[in-house]
Amino acid sequence: MKNRELHESRLGTTDEKGRRIMPQPEEVKGRWSSRRHLFQWALILFYLVLPWIVVDGRQWVRLDIPKREFTLFGSIFYAHDSVYLIFALLGFMLLIAFVTSVWGRVFCGWACPQTVFIELVYRKIETLVEGNARKRKALNRQPMNFGKLFKKSLKWVLYLIVTLHIVHSFLGYFVGTRELVEITLQSPSKNWTLFVIMVILSGLTLFDFGWFREQVCIIACPYGRFQSVLMDENSLVVAYDEKRGEPRRGPEVPSNGEGDCINCFKCVKVCPTGIDIRRGTQMECIACTLCVDACDDIMRKVGKDEGLIRYSSETELAGGKRKVGMRSFIYLTLLALVGTGGIFALEKRKALDPQFLRMKGAPFTLVVDEGNELVLNRFQAKIETVGRKGLSLGLKISDPYAQKVELISGELPVEIAKDKVSFSFFVKLQRNLFAHGSFLLPVEIQVFKDGELIETKKQEVKLVGPL
Repeated sequence: MKNRELHESRLGTTDEKGRRIMPQPEEVKGRWSSRRHLFQWALILFYLVLPWIVVDGRQWVRLDIPKREFTLFGSIFYAHDSVYLIFALLGFMLLIAFVTSVWGRVFCGWACPQTVFIELVYRKIETLVEGNARKRKALNRQPMNFGKLFKKSLKWVLYLIVTLHIVHSFLGYFVGTRELVEITLQSPSKNWTLFVIMVILSGLTLFDFGWFREQVCIIACPYGRFQSVLMDENSLVVAYDEKRGEPRRGPEVPSNGEGDCINCFKCVKVCPTGIDIRRGTQMECIACTLCVDACDDIMRKVGKDEGLIRYSSETELAGGKRKVGMRSFIYLTLLALVGTGGIFALEKRKALDPQFLRMKGAPFTLVVDEGNELVLNRFQAKIETVGRKGLSLGLKISDPYAQKVELISGELPVEIAKDKVSFSFFVKLQRNLFAHGSFLLPVEIQVFKDGELIETKKQEVKLVGPL
């Protein structure tokens, strides 16, 4: 039997001289593949459909960078709401840390866009045009001829079409899907910046998904390198049961002393990153479970129990009972704290948050009306009105100044159409009300629904005048 074992320091995706060998994984069917494909197709559908969802005339998810306006599932955030981004990033990092500590690298094999698009889209195109793994390998080895040139060209043309659709869907989150449709029908000269961005993103995506592929996981992705810090002996991994499988079938092993592994290398042939899972947990493993289905299929054929390769933990493989480790509890606790902080911040954001900005020019104006010397202060009001679309907003002077100070504005009441309203107003009062050149005027911000007052918030406006 030919020895197909690789040196422990050599990757399955390199030859003896360290040059890359592009993996051509064989197809395999099984319960894990079916579950994973169903989940991944749902992710692709979600990605493609989400930017087309419009609620109340507004794209449900849109990141409008030029306007610094970000709509997430109907809620609008602005550039000054960056504190919520901190909560989101910390929450995402802690969620990944917790998931990794419990279930290992399940994100890489099940939800990472790199894996999802390559395995469900690009690999399918490759198989459709060039055939199964054996035919693809044979095609790569043969010299260039018309048939090979035609298949390679057709494959890359289909790759390009799919890539353009993926990239344009991505841009739809930033530009707006309807606007993007109109832009694509125009000359590139009218939108050079967006066109250049599209070309660069398409080139990078085509290079990555079409050719670089597993090298991102092996070389570029940082997640594989710090997963060992996040995981412990109780973390689930795709693992080979060495106690059950060894010694593997071979000419030097007597038949009555063989383990369950028949050394068929099926687990290696289906691996998209070209590793041998029987070497143990490796950085290059993305937990895609293809080797699990491949090995289970072989075990059924040779009349042995499934699960020689399975989801397990180091504790279980050693004969112990798996339990949730302390670091998982720490990650979960921190995640709960960040989540609570984020919810509290979002709830606080829903409160009426006013800013009264003094208009440009002189801080106050003196006027004479019927022999009375009056002081005018001019303001621009900007009030956060999150969650109050369709209502109306007013401003009222509170006691004890309600009869002494006049508020003038041609814009009130103002209809709330966005998460922030803006209007200007004047405050007119007699000069003798100023004792020390300024004082705080109590006002009430009022929210109405169909003419009925439903919410108020008290605030103070600083007025200035002559000493």
